[in-house]
Amino acid sequence: MVFGPAAQLGVALFEETSAIELIPGRSDEDVESIIRAVYRQVLGNAYVMESERATVPESQFKRGELSVREFVRALAKSDAYRSRFFDTCPRYRFIELNFKHLLGRTPDGLEEMRAHSTILDTEGFDAEIDSYLDSDEYQTAYGENIVPSYRGYKTWPGKNMVGFTHMFAMLRGASSSDLKGSLSGISPVLNKYVILDSPLTVIPPSGGAVGDGWAYQDRSRSTKSPQGLAAGDEGKVFRIEVTGCRTSAAVNRIARIRRSNQVYIVPFDRLSDEYQRIHKQGGVIASITPV
Repeated sequence: MVFGPAAQLGVALFEETSAIELIPGRSDEDVESIIRAVYRQVLGNAYVMESERATVPESQFKRGELSVREFVRALAKSDAYRSRFFDTCPRYRFIELNFKHLLGRTPDGLEEMRAHSTILDTEGFDAEIDSYLDSDEYQTAYGENIVPSYRGYKTWPGKNMVGFTHMFAMLRGASSSDLKGSLSGISPVLNKYVILDSPLTVIPPSGGAVGDGWAYQDRSRSTKSPQGLAAGDEGKVFRIEVTGCRTSAAVNRIARIRRSNQVYIVPFDRLSDEYQRIHKQGGVIASITPV
């Protein structure tokens, strides 16, 4: 069920639209509508030029050679997707958008983000896309012939309500675009909140007050205190314990030295950057605790 008035939360269109499914005997017009729906979902409602269309997979889909799931896979591995969300975005922005586009929800905690980051490091771009589409979750939610859709704004037994609030930060109404419609730009929207398993304020996508609606930004993105900390977090700092960091001065992989645990004291608004730096050095975060 939907939590709260759908119209006020900006999800009325999603809630009122039935699942789009390819069934035997669909007309050519119906098939075209499915193709448009897949582009809209996978590319985050971004405008697609004719030269960017995945013409070969489209033709295969129209001939019945691809299921909806395989058409989604082809589009998610296309140059159009890669250039928009992988080549120009930090990895954690890429991963959070993969969750949104392919599973219709946000990452469910630090371990899930870290697992997908590891897939990117060890197996690459294509394997990261496959990890969503080949999952049991995808099959349960969409099967072979239902177009993926947003579902993270709904509640169900066992649903993490932190993730519910995160979805509204990622889904700013039916007309928003993941390419140009986010005030965060290419920066991750959720990274530090996923790390801390911390909820976000649910702000409707339209409203009259300054700071509300489509223009809403979390205060920690735009307001700093004299100490350099996020004003909305009253100077919170966190202790990060890290294992397995490598020395940065090494000239080759063999020369890199594994260190014992390291501890960093980090202000709240630097958590995301510090997390990425630690990951690049091969470190594993053992704990994050408020000081």
